[in-house]
Amino acid sequence: MVDEERFPGVSVIETRADAFGRNWRVILTHSDNFHIKQTRGFAQTLSKATRQLSELAARLSRGKTRKTPNAVEAEIASILKPRWVERVVTWTLTGDDPKNFALSFRVDARARRKLEDEIFGKRVLFTDREDWPVANVIAAYRSQFKIEADFRQMKNRSVVACSPMFHWTDQKIRVRAFYCVLALAVARLMAREAARVNCPMNVRRLVSSLHDIQETVLIYKGDRGRPRARHMLTEIDSTQEKLYTVFGLDAYAPKR
Repeated sequence: MVDEERFPGVSVIETRADAFGRNWRVILTHSDNFHIKQTRGFAQTLSKATRQLSELAARLSRGKTRKTPNAVEAEIASILKPRWVERVVTWTLTGDDPKNFALSFRVDARARRKLEDEIFGKRVLFTDREDWPVANVIAAYRSQFKIEADFRQMKNRSVVACSPMFHWTDQKIRVRAFYCVLALAVARLMAREAARVNCPMNVRRLVSSLHDIQETVLIYKGDRGRPRARHMLTEIDSTQEKLYTVFGLDAYAPKR
């Protein structure tokens, strides 16, 4: 096991290997949770493939096809194309005429167990971080989804968006890209601060929550004299209260 607290159910094997023209530190991980998810997903894929094969076999047994043997085999290959299905399903097509085609197939339980032992739950990580603990390498790999989420965020037109550009010269495009990335960095730092007060959320939700903390003005008109204006905040929920505190918004809030 790596770190049961950070990565429960994860075991590793560390070695070295030559790949991509150099020698790498290689870490093979196995996650029980990932193994279960892959098993469940593959079972659904396999069920769909066997159902399609059964429908094809029934259609062939009724002589309801004009396809040549090569065309039928191509259809079978298409059904078995999804990942790994071909490894666990064996089939036989008999007959040399559409009227007497017969398809038989079965799921090879032994091949399926071998597939699970070989692949399911495993990831191979190549790294040049020789001094990092294994747990840190795994954490860095698993954090890649955050980078991918940030690229998607940069395409969002309402929050730190790089588009539409509205610029044509290289200099202005570089400036635009710079302050968009800077805005994203600030937003990510704000999300980190929010997570520290038990308010984990993505950038879009964070900005939306802060946007809803608004100031309103109430106008009171007396019997005489000029109307009085009272500035106050709109009602906020418990999450917004935490954000209000952690970002020190009281300094900008209206005072009585």
